[in-house]
Amino acid sequence: MNRNRRIYRCIMSNLRQLYPKRLTGRQVRHLNTLTAMMSGIVQSQACHLEKIARKLTDKTQVESRIKRFTRFNQNQQVDAETYYIPFLEPLIAALVNSSGSITLAMDGSETGCGCTTLMVSLIYKKRALPIAWQTVVGNKGHLPEETHVALFKRVQKLFPKSCHLVFLGDGEFDGINLQAAIKDAGWEYVCRTACNRIITDGGDEFALSEIGLVEGERIDMPDVQITRKQYGPVLVIAWWCAGYVDPIYLVTNMACVDEACHWYRRRFLIETFFSDQKSRGFNLQRSHLRNPDRIDRFLMATCLAYIWMIYLGVKVHKNKAELRMFHRANRCDLSLFQLGLRYLEYLLNQERPLPFGLTLPA
Repeated sequence: MNRNRRIYRCIMSNLRQLYPKRLTGRQVRHLNTLTAMMSGIVQSQACHLEKIARKLTDKTQVESRIKRFTRFNQNQQVDAETYYIPFLEPLIAALVNSSGSITLAMDGSETGCGCTTLMVSLIYKKRALPIAWQTVVGNKGHLPEETHVALFKRVQKLFPKSCHLVFLGDGEFDGINLQAAIKDAGWEYVCRTACNRIITDGGDEFALSEIGLVEGERIDMPDVQITRKQYGPVLVIAWWCAGYVDPIYLVTNMACVDEACHWYRRRFLIETFFSDQKSRGFNLQRSHLRNPDRIDRFLMATCLAYIWMIYLGVKVHKNKAELRMFHRANRCDLSLFQLGLRYLEYLLNQERPLPFGLTLPA
């Protein structure tokens, strides 16, 4: 059987089995299109609709396939609540039940032409699994805090209240409204903040840049207020690691300084998702899509394909005998995503069954 057809049939049969409820005829057609896009993305490692369409093996012309994908991306009835979240819920449930803490990170990246996607990802084994996103027109930069809070509230609904969650963000996500929303949800957070952030401590008001930090020093300021509105009390940390050019400043609702620094070290892992989706993986930056809503719908296909590759990477990483067939077994230099891509290629070349899954072990 043609390898493109094998991938398509593997994805389709498994997505239908994993979907938690009965689909209508219209929803089945949308799921077929989503499957076709996932299959083309994985095979071409590209997000340009024409390149994806050329990897399909049906009898329609390439232009017809492109129009089919375009209609899917334009369709307002296609949303993540119907075609993405149902596949994500078992993954979240498995990780929540088997893990003591869940770490989420929020960040933004340029996607498509002139658009930026704000993404919340779950940190998993040095990779970031996409949970929810919002795309807006504009280059990467500080988005309105209302966008941050709205996306956070969408993510909040996916996790049980009893779950221990830690939220991480860089300097864009230190707004007091977002901090208040995270605190009200019962979550912990560690976010980077700016050096000109105003701190109020016992009646004294000063900017963080006035502290006079030296390299290798870390100063913690518990029970202080931030901004002119004096939000708090919070813990603020001024931290200049040896060897780094500049210090960083953190704001958190945690009580322990070491714990807050420990968690913040994991924030950069969300960058791995964007690099896998772009230059080191699916080349999302070359999709030529310009409309934010269309990019949001297209991301469902790229994100599901990404999670599948992580699943394959975890699966082969546990099997040293198979890993040895295409990579050194004593030391693995590849990410789970790259391992998944290579393992899929190996299975196709060996004409072996293709495993599919979207639920990962803790």
